[in-house]
Amino acid sequence: MTKTIDLRSDTITKPGAAMRKAMHDAEVGDDVFGEDPTVNALQERVAAMFGKEAALFVPSGVMGNEICVKLHTEPGDEIIAGEDSHIVVYETGGPGLLSGVQVLTIPETRGVLDPGRVERAVRPDRYYFPRTRLVCVENTHGRSGGSVYPIDRLHELWLLTRERGIRLHLDGARIWNASAASGVPLEEYGRHADTLSVCFSKGLGAPAGSMIVSDRKGIEKARKFRKIFGGGMRQAGILAAGAIYALDNHLGKLAEDHEKARTLASELNNGGKVRIDPATVETNMVIFDIAHTGRSQESLLMLLARAGVLLTPERDTHLRAVTHLDVSLEDVRTAASRITEAL
Repeated sequence: MTKTIDLRSDTITKPGAAMRKAMHDAEVGDDVFGEDPTVNALQERVAAMFGKEAALFVPSGVMGNEICVKLHTEPGDEIIAGEDSHIVVYETGGPGLLSGVQVLTIPETRGVLDPGRVERAVRPDRYYFPRTRLVCVENTHGRSGGSVYPIDRLHELWLLTRERGIRLHLDGARIWNASAASGVPLEEYGRHADTLSVCFSKGLGAPAGSMIVSDRKGIEKARKFRKIFGGGMRQAGILAAGAIYALDNHLGKLAEDHEKARTLASELNNGGKVRIDPATVETNMVIFDIAHTGRSQESLLMLLARAGVLLTPERDTHLRAVTHLDVSLEDVRTAASRITEAL
């Protein structure tokens, strides 16, 4: 039987025996009361990694982002975000529904916001304008193929928000990949954001869970919003133990995922059947154009699924592959060969 190579996302990884044992053996308590020792240990560890005072464990990255939007705004405010950001595209209108704010979207260049354009988007201080309260950035940027937000551009944006009295939130679901690819320490990213959300269930391969990091006062307020949004979990140390195991054992393997992605891109490019620029592959995502094949996304996804390769649709005429812990270098070479043969 042909082995199916699943490249739909790095969220499809499953915990191995050692991670399951760590979860099984986790010391637990009631986290809503703040009494789960494993959750508390994880929160302290991640806060320290980013140079922040405190952190809060939440069920998902979406909840982490939405709590941070709520934390920084009041109903009627406006936030600025890239038009292709996760908060805008994949969170089902959460800022408007949960926080009562409107989102002003601006164009990005591979996920990077131009500080000058951001400054022009800030509303003047007049009673008939919404108050610009928050700027959101994403690192790495999913719809740009896992591109890394350059630290110098983030620094420019940080200085702008300080000058204008605006808060900056960093959606760092895959910031682990950004740090591994760029060499920028996690603490440096932490210095350039009021809040960060980070995820354990993507590149790190834990089964669930994300984290908000900020100052102590912000996290105390965020805990209340987590409860309101239904994110208070009880013996959550079982999940936190999976995240701790991932930090101990998987963080150092992210560069391997990046190498797998570069290999996939190179072999697809050499196959000549799809359009791809291997130079754009910075982390663990590969997005390629199928426009010239004459096939629709749906028909090609079905064809590739029959060939034993699972991918996801991207914008317009593109498909996306994501490398992760559960696929090997040989798997991605096989996937590239199957894609080329299928076309």
